[in-house]
Amino acid sequence: MQATLGGSHVDMDTREEGLPGKPRFSAQPHVGRWLSPFFLTCAVYFLLWSPENQPSWVGALIKCLPILYLVVFLWTVYPGGSYSLLLQGALLCSAVGDSCLVWPEAFLHGMAAFAVAHLLYLWAFGLTPLKPGLLLPILLASIPYYGLLLWHLPPDMVLPLTAYSLVLAVMLWRGLARGGSTCWGALLFTLSDAVLAWDLFVHPLPHAHLVVMATYYAAQILIALSAFQSPRLKSN
Repeated sequence: MQATLGGSHVDMDTREEGLPGKPRFSAQPHVGRWLSPFFLTCAVYFLLWSPENQPSWVGALIKCLPILYLVVFLWTVYPGGSYSLLLQGALLCSAVGDSCLVWPEAFLHGMAAFAVAHLLYLWAFGLTPLKPGLLLPILLASIPYYGLLLWHLPPDMVLPLTAYSLVLAVMLWRGLARGGSTCWGALLFTLSDAVLAWDLFVHPLPHAHLVVMATYYAAQILIALSAFQSPRLKSN
């Protein structure tokens, strides 16, 4: 049985079985129209943000709006299925993390929220196909980077950041294994976090905030769009 929601066809039988819905990219123009507010809220953020801005709830809301809209987008256009619900949960946790990172003293809380988001992404991506060979290039890239980073961390940040880095690396592995837009989303999310950490703890980078947020927003929308590209596999 199929239903039509927001111009997007969804396979109801797969939802009942806990499977990702069958992609229907004949509805691509409708999906594009639904995503216009996401790009608008991203533009508003980049236009209004300034390094001189003081932390505020208004600034936090503007920063979170693109991510919150993706939750609304998935809930409206693709409301059913465990995969979509897990993505929505991860996006909500990401919005909490975004809000916390507006205030430097809440950095650890923000990192914890993003760790939960990555765990939800892991749950959504599943373990099929396993592709263990992808772990080698991830380790070859991650170990030197985090080895250098650890030398510059305050002692109280070593354990939390190490734990977060492990969760992020596993999320990247599963995203790469899943392929499609998930693959690129996981890569961009990792790049965004790597630039942020280097800028904060090692050496300030020019235009780091713009790079971090541009890659972050791109990562989140690519992962959200994977709901429409999901293979018909159970999320384990």
